[in-house]
Amino acid sequence: MRINGQAFRTIWQVDAGGDVAVIDQTLLPFAFEVRTLRRVEDAATAIRDMVVRGAPLIGVTTAYGVALALREHPGDDSLAAAIETLVATRPTAVNLRWAAERMRRTVAVLPPGERAARAYAEAAAIAEEDVASCAAIGRHGLGLLRQLAHGKDGERINVLTHCNAGWLACVDWGTALAPVYAAHAAGLPVHVYVDETRPRSQGAFLTAFELGAHGVPCTVITDNAGGYLMQQGEVDVCIVGSDRTTAAGDVANKIGTYLKALAARDNGVPFYAAVPFSTIDWTLDDGVHEVPIEERSAREVTHVRGRAPDGKLEEVEVVAPGTRVRNPGFDVTPARLVTGIITERGVAAASRAGLAALYSGHERH
Repeated sequence: MRINGQAFRTIWQVDAGGDVAVIDQTLLPFAFEVRTLRRVEDAATAIRDMVVRGAPLIGVTTAYGVALALREHPGDDSLAAAIETLVATRPTAVNLRWAAERMRRTVAVLPPGERAARAYAEAAAIAEEDVASCAAIGRHGLGLLRQLAHGKDGERINVLTHCNAGWLACVDWGTALAPVYAAHAAGLPVHVYVDETRPRSQGAFLTAFELGAHGVPCTVITDNAGGYLMQQGEVDVCIVGSDRTTAAGDVANKIGTYLKALAARDNGVPFYAAVPFSTIDWTLDDGVHEVPIEERSAREVTHVRGRAPDGKLEEVEVVAPGTRVRNPGFDVTPARLVTGIITERGVAAASRAGLAALYSGHERH
């Protein structure tokens, strides 16, 4: 996608078999800087501290983290330690473990001297697969937006999204925003209502930034405004991403997604999740009770970050000192509230049968 007219991906190799570069998303939207990952610990820190975030991008960063580890020490102990370090960073996004296990299967059968080169090649393949998958999600989601456009008589299509599931959450294109970018490229009058997404404000900081940089009209709203806009008929469709989707179609996504789905159901607004194959957890059926929900730092709630009048980034406290805080990072939207799941294979019903119809048994492992 484009920033100031220049095409970027979120992660790339600096050179073949060398360091890896990522966009430091903790500095957006006020500064655009690239951070270099040289060791597996750098990759783990980037994931844990949300320098990189979004389930697909976390998976690709994990793959490159394994490659960085094997560049230093290609033995079995190094491989096991790298995977243990990376998997411990974020528990909810299934892409992380999926990528780690794929890397393990790929390199464990090789002699140590061949592992690093093969790991870099596999990580690059995972990145390219993500780009292709997201582009395909965009094409299938474009069909849904075209259908909505038929009834709008040339008026803009209003999409509501939560958190950031654009190209900053992936390698390119994004999941929930891929249909939006495809519609924009096709000349459809599309506009996005962007939930601010407290407590880390990924919507306000990241989604609005990338949409604006790419030239897509958008409006930031408070997290609690979505229901009102739906009541007023100002939202045509909700499209969100997912950090883990169960085989039965339950969607784990950033905290607050469930409330949007409830409001959408009450107001007859279609609610879709955009999900690549790597985000589907075929081992789980009951998302509410089986998906591990990450509890994040209380400081994310008690403090907010922003730019002061002098241009400096500052963090200020907004809660009385000593106040108790709960900060679950995700919630689960039950399949019954999901109109459909947009995948790289097509749009599926949010059910085991719907998803299984798109993927063979072999592809689920």
